[in-house]
Amino acid sequence: MSVLRLGRSSFGPGEFAVMAIVNRTPDSFYDRGATFAFEQAWRRVEQVVAEGADIVDVGGVKAGPGAPVDEDEEIARTADLVAAIHEKFADVVVSVDTYRAGTAAALCEAGAELVNDTWAGADPEVAAVAAEHGAGLVCSHTGGQRPRTLPHRVRYADVVDDVVRDTTALAERAAGLGVAPESLLLDPTHDFGKNTYHSLELTRRLDELVGTGWPVLVSLSRKDFVGETLGLPVGERLPGTLGATAISAWHGARVFRAHDVAATRQVLDMVAAVRGDRRPVAPYRGLA
Repeated sequence: MSVLRLGRSSFGPGEFAVMAIVNRTPDSFYDRGATFAFEQAWRRVEQVVAEGADIVDVGGVKAGPGAPVDEDEEIARTADLVAAIHEKFADVVVSVDTYRAGTAAALCEAGAELVNDTWAGADPEVAAVAAEHGAGLVCSHTGGQRPRTLPHRVRYADVVDDVVRDTTALAERAAGLGVAPESLLLDPTHDFGKNTYHSLELTRRLDELVGTGWPVLVSLSRKDFVGETLGLPVGERLPGTLGATAISAWHGARVFRAHDVAATRQVLDMVAAVRGDRRPVAPYRGLA
């Protein structure tokens, strides 16, 4: 397991990183615009950093279907927050959730150190932008699904094989364009271009993606596969999310994109302690 380097930060073998979600959108599936205004977004940033976030992922366009948002509007929603985080929190990696090369370029200039391309290179210039700015890149899998669309009757001969093949190809292409290999991440991208059975299988067999040698990011937080598995609405999906988080951590995922930072941090610390990578904070039972 190698060192993961993102901007001014590095994460060694056995270290987990929490990526906090901060959406500058009025229609996010979970917070419904709670951090759309700058003041509310900044309070959210301060909160998640205090709770232990290592990365803050800023997005300006809802992932799913919704009102059109052009590139200029996406940049206007996010650039000021990206710049403020970069200036205020030197130990926090600033990530931008976008599939557009123009947005990625503008936000890297504002201080973003990681481009979280959740739509699998739909804009092939995104990787070149990350390389030009010395940023990291998340290489995701959608099975060919177009940005901001929902999956419909998707099928794979073997979803894990498909994910491994496509994400590693994207990572190798990005490295060839100049993105530092130690700054590339693979994301199986639960729910995107997948049904619930696919997302469960990816979680169950995540060690196969980890086995490629590239660091793995998972975005599990309150997603539909959790809700459909347990029959629960978005607001009640935290326990299921944390269960999937623990399994993914045990399988070797390195970065965890989350709405609930404090709870995610505790789960990851517990997994790290069970694995022997982290010492208990206050062990005394049976020792005195």
